[in-house]
Amino acid sequence: MPTNGLHQVLKIQFGLVNDADRYLTAESFGFKVNASAPSLKRKQMWVLEPDPGQGSAVLLRSSHLGRYLSAEEDGRVACEAERPGRDCRFLVLPQPDGRWVLRSEPHGRFFGGTEDRLSCFATAISPAELWTVHLAIHPQAHLLSVSRRRYVHLCPQEDEMAADSNTPWGVDALITLIFQNRQYCLKSCDSRYLRSDGRLVWEPEASACYTLEFKAGKLAFKDCDGRYLAPAGPAGSLRAGRNTRPGKDELFDLEESHPQVVLLAANRRYVSVRQGVNVSANQDEELHHETFLMQIDGDTGKCTFYSSTGGYWTLVAHGGIQATATQVSANTMFEVEWRGRRVALKASNGRYVCMKKNGQLAAVSDFVGEDEEFILKLINRPILVLRGLDGFVCHRRGSNQLDTNRSVYDVFHLSFSDGAYQIRGRGGGFWNTGSHGSVRSDGERPEDFLFEFRGQGRLAIRARGGKYLRGGASGLLRADADAPVGLALWEY
Repeated sequence: MPTNGLHQVLKIQFGLVNDADRYLTAESFGFKVNASAPSLKRKQMWVLEPDPGQGSAVLLRSSHLGRYLSAEEDGRVACEAERPGRDCRFLVLPQPDGRWVLRSEPHGRFFGGTEDRLSCFATAISPAELWTVHLAIHPQAHLLSVSRRRYVHLCPQEDEMAADSNTPWGVDALITLIFQNRQYCLKSCDSRYLRSDGRLVWEPEASACYTLEFKAGKLAFKDCDGRYLAPAGPAGSLRAGRNTRPGKDELFDLEESHPQVVLLAANRRYVSVRQGVNVSANQDEELHHETFLMQIDGDTGKCTFYSSTGGYWTLVAHGGIQATATQVSANTMFEVEWRGRRVALKASNGRYVCMKKNGQLAAVSDFVGEDEEFILKLINRPILVLRGLDGFVCHRRGSNQLDTNRSVYDVFHLSFSDGAYQIRGRGGGFWNTGSHGSVRSDGERPEDFLFEFRGQGRLAIRARGGKYLRGGASGLLRADADAPVGLALWEY
């Protein structure tokens, strides 16, 4: 059974980009390292670990190999160590422009170079020893203030972002990190950027760009004047304070953003817990009580629904469904059947969830009819970033075709209608499928796509011909996969 992973801090994976715009790469052959790759793939991903000795040194582990970067006294570097030794200890020295310098702690020399000529033997810092941090995680997440233990969300009335929410509920809590020109912007759910003075603006101007710093596994955001974002005042308004060094107030965790959904029953009313513990289809508006956090078990594919009142849906006596469970168990798990624009839910008793005449939900049906079907709508991805096995989805340069193997990403806009989604790309063109399964982003009219949540953080997208969108060897997005597996699953 899955655990209650409602608030999962993301493991920070990143790439290191040198002054020649090439990524630090760990090769399987000979455990050699180089800086030759033009994009961020699996071989270019690294994890920063604290030194077990509790000192200020850190360890750099290759996500691809599971081995540690090391530097010998003569400057030779490799990524061969299965367990970290003395030569694996580095000091991270952040520079004023946000780039890193890596210095071998035992030998005092600096790590850098180009192509396959990397070493840790420099006695002074030159451009070859400067590294830019490029996060390799999915960029859509929740942001948690470490000091206040509150989540950052958009406050439309105050026209600001604030760290004052106990739970990351609803679309307002979605934050998208935008990487450009070696820096990061914080983008709100309505596609505005957070400026260092707390204002929200439509363009990523200089004062809305930040360099990332890591401290004890946490993130800090430094603005162009060297000051750090922090929640301020009783409302927790997010803006740059006076501090030029990150303390606890300036630190944040990134947490995984699980899908949050609303369900519309056959009576055209929303499923809700507004009137008590019974889960019922009896509301005309989609607010917090009608929003459920959906988690999918990677082993079984079954899912749980968690309510804003703090309980999981669970099967009770006589097939009833109540939002009262505090722990995940067999009775809180539901099998989802994807039926085109509708879904059906099967409970642990082997029966389908249906809407009774009074609107209450109960798992009492052996077959699927109109009362057993629901429209399931994803509400916390008004803007969408997709990542496949080979990289992110991004417009091909000078074209309306879509690449699936990029280390940079485009942000797409979602709309929803009667169980289907429409996707808009750069310039406002809609995604559309053409001959031989090609997918383009230049449609004048919206085309319907069906979303199927097939694993933890994974999505399958079904096109109008019944085929699934996939990546592939050509790097182009195509709608020609028969099953929602492998290259047809997308992190979103």
